[in-house]
Amino acid sequence: MAMHVVVREYARLTTCQVQAPSLDEAQISQTAFDWLCELAGRFRSTGATLLQLEGRQWLKLDNHVGILESPCGQVIEILPKHHDEGDCRLSSRKLLCKLIASALDLPARATEEASLSLYKTSLAEWVMRQFLQALDHLFKRGMRFDYLRVEEEQRFLRGQLDVMKQMRQPPGRQHFFQIRHDVFVPDRAENRLLKSALLLVCKATQDADNWRLAHELAGMLHELPDSRDIAQDFRQWRNDRLMAHYLPVKPWCELILYRQMPLAVAGHYRGISMLFPMEKLFESHVARCLRGQLKTGATLKTQASGKSLCRFGDKHLFQLKPDLLITIGNGKLVLDTKWKRLYSDDIEGKYGLSQADFYQLFAYGHCYLDGHGEMALIYPKWRRFDHPLVHSFVFSDTLRLQVLPFDLDSDELLLPEGLDWPIKFASATQLEQGAQQVHDEVT
Repeated sequence: MAMHVVVREYARLTTCQVQAPSLDEAQISQTAFDWLCELAGRFRSTGATLLQLEGRQWLKLDNHVGILESPCGQVIEILPKHHDEGDCRLSSRKLLCKLIASALDLPARATEEASLSLYKTSLAEWVMRQFLQALDHLFKRGMRFDYLRVEEEQRFLRGQLDVMKQMRQPPGRQHFFQIRHDVFVPDRAENRLLKSALLLVCKATQDADNWRLAHELAGMLHELPDSRDIAQDFRQWRNDRLMAHYLPVKPWCELILYRQMPLAVAGHYRGISMLFPMEKLFESHVARCLRGQLKTGATLKTQASGKSLCRFGDKHLFQLKPDLLITIGNGKLVLDTKWKRLYSDDIEGKYGLSQADFYQLFAYGHCYLDGHGEMALIYPKWRRFDHPLVHSFVFSDTLRLQVLPFDLDSDELLLPEGLDWPIKFASATQLEQGAQQVHDEVT
């Protein structure tokens, strides 16, 4: 039985022998199975769902992605269920790395590595490598030092003499001086957090290159204490211009120290475990891409919360929060993202659309658009949903809903011809023409 298991969303895990292990079915140890059941109970208490029990020997994962390491050392890597062709494991891991980097709001260059071999390592090793590379770059720029006030007893004068303490010196110790002075040391909140994260990486990494670089960097920080209060030190992390070169390493430090993602799993064992709700990763990535493609004068707001479904007395009940709200002048667009596969050839099955989602958008349209305007449901593009649906869904003569695919490879929202929206994106026809032009140039 492999100690490192790679599966994807909604995969089934069992303690029994699996004849043909795949991304959708795999075997894990009994201790890891029991630990996952316990972990699922903790998730359930917070309102989240990690997995479902199927009998006594099978677990079915939900739509969380990331990596889990059980106390027994069993590593379970969960990838997005998006690619079906070619090397699914490599392409899915590459997509997940891009979405995580986007959620951490990192520059685009951080997600475009020169070598695809990077994505052949586990997700945890990729996160640790990003942290180590950012920390190495920080050391080359120089660490920030700070003045630390020291009060001590010495045989010589240095700094200021503490007159009151000196006057209380007992007989026979008048030759010792009670002094106060400042020392210029790297002992500050940001550096203590980096030391704590680095120590965790040194213990957790199994990659030879990561191990070498981690211990090399640890040697530069051996005299620095690690953080005793991670939450307090993060509150003291400064983001002024003098600390600008610390910004690239901060998201990775937060991620490793279990502070960035709300469903990160912190354990007392040596492994790094982290989970991400896939719908949140997809939503944040779409928002980031569209924000960079807005036309002049347009603004995008995520999770707008200015409206509620109804009012009871003087209280507003059932707050409505569309994923994306685009405003330009007096016009508005309501967009909602859904991490779900649609089937553009399945007319009888309503393409896989959910009636509950339409009720939700109907409420958004009346509360945010006053019943007049355009809305859209955005789903990931894949081979059976690679074009916008032919017709829009009509709630009324003045309120319409588009169902659109978002291409996670090109980061483009595909739109039917003729819609004048304040977003600089390519239509499906334009993308096909561009792909054909590239193909002609290559051939």
